[in-house]
Amino acid sequence: MPGTSTEEYRIGIEEEYFVVDTASKSALRRMPSAYMGAVRAALGPGVSGERLHAQIEVMTRPHRAAADARRELHGLRRSLAEVSAGFDLAFIAAGTHPTASWQSGKRPPTQRDDGLMHDLQMPGERNLLCGMHVHVELPDADQRIDVMRRILPYLPVFVALSTSSPFWESRRTGLMGYRLAAYDELPRTGLPELFESARDYQDYIDALVAARAIRDSSYVWWTIRPSEKQPTLELRAPDSCTRVEDSVAIAALYRALVRHLVRNPKLNAGIDAVDRAIAVENKWRAQRYGIHGSFVDRHTREAVPVAQAVERLIDQLTDDADALGGRAELEHLRTIMLSGTSADIQIAVFQEAAHRTGNRAEGLKAVNTWLTHASAQ
Repeated sequence: MPGTSTEEYRIGIEEEYFVVDTASKSALRRMPSAYMGAVRAALGPGVSGERLHAQIEVMTRPHRAAADARRELHGLRRSLAEVSAGFDLAFIAAGTHPTASWQSGKRPPTQRDDGLMHDLQMPGERNLLCGMHVHVELPDADQRIDVMRRILPYLPVFVALSTSSPFWESRRTGLMGYRLAAYDELPRTGLPELFESARDYQDYIDALVAARAIRDSSYVWWTIRPSEKQPTLELRAPDSCTRVEDSVAIAALYRALVRHLVRNPKLNAGIDAVDRAIAVENKWRAQRYGIHGSFVDRHTREAVPVAQAVERLIDQLTDDADALGGRAELEHLRTIMLSGTSADIQIAVFQEAAHRTGNRAEGLKAVNTWLTHASAQ
């Protein structure tokens, strides 16, 4: 995205999905090559395969207007659904597939990516997880690191709003967002350290590359990171959202918050190790309780309900959302708080079907059916 100004704050959205059999809703063990060819022909550069057979990723172009990002994302999902239907396949947008087994999603050794799976071993094989990544354009490298540091206390909000992974291998996990619990088994995940400058961050990357611990900065998988290929700051905390409107609202929130931090350089300027440690705790609370929990507030020594934290952010960022043309998307966050996240709906669907039929398997089947239908809308 060269040749643009910081004031544009263009956004791009990436979403990972599970590819499933239409009839059984089971995640694929092997992706048909003809299917991937047809998908690439229909979606062009807006699609790529993931490391595991059962996954696929779509990517929007950079956009100045949230409404344009929404239109493209809807179009990508519709096109993917149409192509998939021709192969008796469908897809699920969620942090975890409720009934998939990670052991059936493994690639054979000859298809491992440049030794990466050999390095990661079982934690890498267990990475049957789908997230949403949001890129916001920040051409200045020091600015990217500065915002990455000062945004840390807000990251748990994005986790809570996006929870879509309450099931794992056909079991209720007790968490609204299990994806990050599994993902954080991998190295270089979780919240980034408190780097003070782009030079400090680059020193960290250079040391790991020189020691052959990683090939480049794309092997750093924090909840937020400077993009390796684009002049953007990439949010990676959210689960893959089942509903497009939720995806775009969370992206709009992130974009407005980045702008707000750039325009208010003193906000969180004194962030320290205590703030980071509390953000780590709040990230866990977001994974565990989703929008129904609360966050630890260092200054008031109180538990702040997630609903209150979200409302404060909406009020705080209204001017920024207006300037970016994303006011309606920001206000959709209230709809998420009222109607629940994908995790809330999955649990409700499961409980209703399991109670009605007296069968847990039927409850899980109903969840997979809802996910497949809602993901393609």
